Amino acid sequence: MSKTRNKFSPEIGTRAVRLVLDHEGEHSSRWVAIQVIAPKIGCSAQTLNEWIKRAEIDSGRRGGIPTELAEKMKALERENRELRQANEILRKASANFAQAELDRRSKT
Repeated sequence: MSKTRNKFSPEIGTRAVRLVLDHEGEHSSRWVAIQVIAPKIGCSAQTLNEWIKRAEIDSGRRGGIPTELAEKMKALERENRELRQANEILRKASANFAQAELDRRSKT
């Protein structure tokens, strides 16, 4: 999850992307269409351009990792990290218990 808060709802982003894709033929380039539409939405042209790239990746029209897959990978990486930490804690606890058992046996 991003550390910055997105002030735009997903619906706004979807609508803005659709507006650009529907009206880019009316402008000399996609970038010009983005620059015209972004202020109407209240976002920067770069933000709108990133939304368009993400939509194209998610729809398969552009190469890249789709959002759903990226989120799954992130969750699995987080789980993997947590499991590694738990294993390390268990390894240390096991070593401490083994040492305590050896110390107990050597005292008797």
